[in-house]
Amino acid sequence: MIYGVGTDIIEIDRIEHAITKWGDGFLSHIFTEPEINYCRQYKKPAQHFAVRFAAKEAVFKAIGDNPHITWKDIEIVNDLNGKPVCRMTNGEYQDRKILISLSHSKYYAVAHAIITQE
Repeated sequence: MIYGVGTDIIEIDRIEHAITKWGDGFLSHIFTEPEINYCRQYKKPAQHFAVRFAAKEAVFKAIGDNPHITWKDIEIVNDLNGKPVCRMTNGEYQDRKILISLSHSKYYAVAHAIITQE
């Protein structure tokens, strides 16, 4: 059973600007330490931060109105095969599976999320 679907697209320049303006304060507010370490290993980390930001937004949209979920409750990591997966650190969603799909180009990042019963 599908509980929610969400999609988000963002301009990579917006995230790059936020990183330049607010630095580590912005990153640590939105992303977990594993997410930050993953993105910083790339030549153009803003693309990777942007697609994870879009994924978190897509998950928020799929969840709907829940004021108890924070940015860091949603963690976008890669499995052993490199596939992006969503881990929820908030116990409310332990019985749900969150499927995500990520993509980015030079200018845009897009993500989709589908929440199903585990």
